[in-house]
Amino acid sequence: MAEITASLVKELREKTGAGMMDCKKALNEVSGDLEKAVDWLRTKGLSAASKKAGRVAAEGLVGVAANGTRGAVVEVNSETDFVGRNEQFQKFVGAVTRLALDNGGDLAKVATSPFPGSSRDVQGELTNMIATIGENMSLRRAASLSVSDGVVVAYTHNAVAPDLGKIGVLVALESEGDKAKLAGLAKQLAMHVAATNPQSLTVAELDQAAIERERGVLAEKASQTGKAADIIAKMVEGGLRKFHQEVVLLEQAFVIDGKTKVSKVVDDAAKQVGAPVRLAGFLRFALGEGIEKKSEDFAAEVAAQLKK
Repeated sequence: MAEITASLVKELREKTGAGMMDCKKALNEVSGDLEKAVDWLRTKGLSAASKKAGRVAAEGLVGVAANGTRGAVVEVNSETDFVGRNEQFQKFVGAVTRLALDNGGDLAKVATSPFPGSSRDVQGELTNMIATIGENMSLRRAASLSVSDGVVVAYTHNAVAPDLGKIGVLVALESEGDKAKLAGLAKQLAMHVAATNPQSLTVAELDQAAIERERGVLAEKASQTGKAADIIAKMVEGGLRKFHQEVVLLEQAFVIDGKTKVSKVVDDAAKQVGAPVRLAGFLRFALGEGIEKKSEDFAAEVAAQLKK
């Protein structure tokens, strides 16, 4: 039997994206034949996928797609960042994103859509990948934006491949004006959204609970100054205005110059575009946000597995 070296296990993992122990087992099963090991991993059965369903998947990729007046963004998770660099996984996320564009960002419809080039639907293809690659994965979320007249532009931050990365943003602008110039502005605004992570488009749309929490903090701090009640009230309102400037997109200072309010940037664009412009909406997905991650020493885990 050929010696199953760490370099051979590493080569198989890079080729397939499968888990370290699965790669080692596959090579043992086929006496170290790399190509046969690839086939073994692909045909070992779907039962392996169910065993991984309970494991935390907070890595993976965010995908974006835009076509004229509509766009979509999706998040597909895996357990490790390594899988996000796997070509098979990247092609899957890209295909899912395009399906989300066709299905208006409806995740349930996407999951049951036929997967391109396969006899399975999207969820079935994902289950097959879990068995093949050896990590838990999930279709976490999808959303879309559209306008009747204007543009929807997509932007990916920390991209690992075209339209795939760690942060995905869509920006929708409504206008009858020049679409090329409109798209240029939308791209700048999308980069701004990626950098500043606004909580809402307008003050009116800001979560009321977030406002009340901020008001409570500001009131407590102001009360410690010992000033009169009317002064404290003005301090709180001033603090809330500053809070709006930090978290509301139209109230933020544009990152391009650091001073012009985004709402003014949009209004001023009418001169270049040739018609009034309205910022109709935005979407921002950051990979793994809201998922509780385990703190692990991955290098130590790999070393321990190779010793088994």
